[in-house]
Amino acid sequence: MFVIVDDHQFDALGAADHPDVKTPVLDALAERGVRFSQATNMGSLMPAICSPARACQLTGLHPFRANTDPRPGGGNLDFVTIPGELPTVPELFGQAGYETFCTGKWHNDPATLLRSFDRADSIFVSGMCPHEAVPLIDRAGLERGEVPQVGKGFSTEIFCDVMVDFLSTRDEAKPFFAWLALTSPHDPRTPPPEFRDWYDPAQLTLPTAFRPEPSFDNGELAVRDEKLLSKPLTEDAMRADLANYYGMISHHDHHLGRVFSELRALGQEDNTIVVYIGDHGLAMGRLLGKQNLYEHSIRVPLIMAGPGIAEGAVANGLVYSLDISATLLELAGIEAPPEMTSLSMVSQLREPESAGRAELFSFYKNCQRALRDEQWKLIEYQVEGRSVMELFNLEDDPDELTNQSHDPLHSHRIQRMRRRLCDEQEQFGDTFMYIDLDATPWAAC
Repeated sequence: MFVIVDDHQFDALGAADHPDVKTPVLDALAERGVRFSQATNMGSLMPAICSPARACQLTGLHPFRANTDPRPGGGNLDFVTIPGELPTVPELFGQAGYETFCTGKWHNDPATLLRSFDRADSIFVSGMCPHEAVPLIDRAGLERGEVPQVGKGFSTEIFCDVMVDFLSTRDEAKPFFAWLALTSPHDPRTPPPEFRDWYDPAQLTLPTAFRPEPSFDNGELAVRDEKLLSKPLTEDAMRADLANYYGMISHHDHHLGRVFSELRALGQEDNTIVVYIGDHGLAMGRLLGKQNLYEHSIRVPLIMAGPGIAEGAVANGLVYSLDISATLLELAGIEAPPEMTSLSMVSQLREPESAGRAELFSFYKNCQRALRDEQWKLIEYQVEGRSVMELFNLEDDPDELTNQSHDPLHSHRIQRMRRRLCDEQEQFGDTFMYIDLDATPWAAC
């Protein structure tokens, strides 16, 4: 069972020792599985990062390949169209004899959903809407080109109800691959009152990286997400927004408990692999959106539990969130397509101390590029002809507060990381932001 949520910060979990967020269901999932602390979304060439992130997890390919038109501003601005010749993970499971089912937010091209899932119900095709007024359609209606109709109830509850119904009525003679995609905790952040009341804004801890205003232009300060609160940010407004955000997370945590309880009641918990993953993170402090390359916005929560997986462990190796694709295929004994970017994490599921990737490449549109290894992270920006650089020691400065790119002691490290950044761009076919290795960018404050 694959559960994907929208805008969930990687550490907004009780299992990650967050000081405020209450997630007892997901904490219990982590207790019987492995939590990946460094899972990272590679990036996006469009502000709606949800769509390419999902396309990558569906195909196991990097964003420049999982999109028919990856240019910044190219193609459909609302969602990614996945090339028809690319097999998806649920499609491969279906070909291997699994019953495949989908409910919730899709946010990619409808044709890919139709070829990926045998059954689908209560699908929200688009990217965002009020949680109490979600336009929904089933697989047959989507195939006929019908207009979605607004469902009754709150998005999370609708989608979890549908998944519970699928589990209780499916063909037990066949294995299954189920995709449950929640719109929570994406704005508008309107948790039901009983969950909003779990959090008193006055008692919440402000993020360490909280700043009233950004210190420089990162190339995307006018995007919709950054306008959700008035600037300069105030501590009271930030705490109120955090209370709503955490309420959304606790609400969907509670209703996922109903889904997992149904698995248990049917005697399927011990033979079902459960994945909980985010599409990307969210700033909620220094900035307000996900259109940046700081860790709070590119890292995602990732928990896996089930047969053959270590229990109560944390894997700290570097992984891309798209690595989930090859992992699931290997666990099921299904051959992965040779062109996949995805690398299996099975070794870390069995021995969480196993190493991950040596470094990670991240990008946003044609204005931000980053490279990180286990300790250091370099971000380069190009805005209106000006190049800006940040260098962080993530080991000592996990909140990325102290930019060390101006320190001459790091000049050789910066040169090496900039060269590696260019190498990664070449490997992935990223021609959308040129990095001049002969020029020295300005060091941001």
